[in-house]
Amino acid sequence: MAVTFGEIGKYRAGATFADRKELMKAGLHTKNQDGISGDPDRGADAIVVSGGYTDDVDDFDVLVYTGHGGQNKSRTRQVTDQVIGGPKGRGNAAMVRSHREEIPVRVIRGPRTRKADTIRPETGYRYDGLYLIESYGSAPSVHGPLVWKFRMLKLTPVERSIAAMVAQKTPQRAPTTVNRILRDVELAQGIKQKYDHMCQVCGIQIEIDGGYYSEGAHIHALGSPYNGPDIAGNILSLCPNDHVRLDNGAIYLSDTFEVIRASDGAVLDQLRIESGHTIDPDCVRKHRERFRR
Repeated sequence: MAVTFGEIGKYRAGATFADRKELMKAGLHTKNQDGISGDPDRGADAIVVSGGYTDDVDDFDVLVYTGHGGQNKSRTRQVTDQVIGGPKGRGNAAMVRSHREEIPVRVIRGPRTRKADTIRPETGYRYDGLYLIESYGSAPSVHGPLVWKFRMLKLTPVERSIAAMVAQKTPQRAPTTVNRILRDVELAQGIKQKYDHMCQVCGIQIEIDGGYYSEGAHIHALGSPYNGPDIAGNILSLCPNDHVRLDNGAIYLSDTFEVIRASDGAVLDQLRIESGHTIDPDCVRKHRERFRR
């Protein structure tokens, strides 16, 4: 079944379906059993929140979705670590692709499994609109083995409109307007100015009309389930390339602030740190733990 991103035909948030077959017939989800629809090369187009993973946290507008794999046959307990990529981690790799390319994901909620759950429908399945994967990382499950968690934010009506326009013009490109956590803009700007917009990892300055450009990058991600602090010690001045690499765990920092390449453990450089900018070692450690494999 073809993977289609964004809104599908006449279906809008709140549309209900009796079962997974109806979802597939409508084109909202391509799998009859798996929670994640999509592929690693193009991204995840939809997920079903079914309550099958006890590590899920669902506040409707903010959803922490547990990736696929590692459960026992009865799907009641996590017994092995989840992976990204390969036959057992294709769905998780698709979610990572959607995060990196800012592709909106359709969120569908299945029937509730306990009375206290008031967010999912009593019966059947409900399409709840487009969400963006704000961040992701690994963490021990309630049963012990590692699981991958994807923090997803519901798109606003304006962002949904932009996503629809982009999808019509270029189906495989992602919208650039995203729904993000509010951050202390002045705090990040102060860090960038301290370094004169130099990247603390590679040392380059990107010159643009009117000056230089850099990005304020949080070492330990903000928001649940990470809850990193919005403080100067958790912010770096980075070029876009190194910002993406840090956010996705391709590089990390040692306790002595060496820049380490995750793929082979090679030391790339020493983090550049100006006087008066104290990096929080706890944030550095938690960033490493988030992407441990």
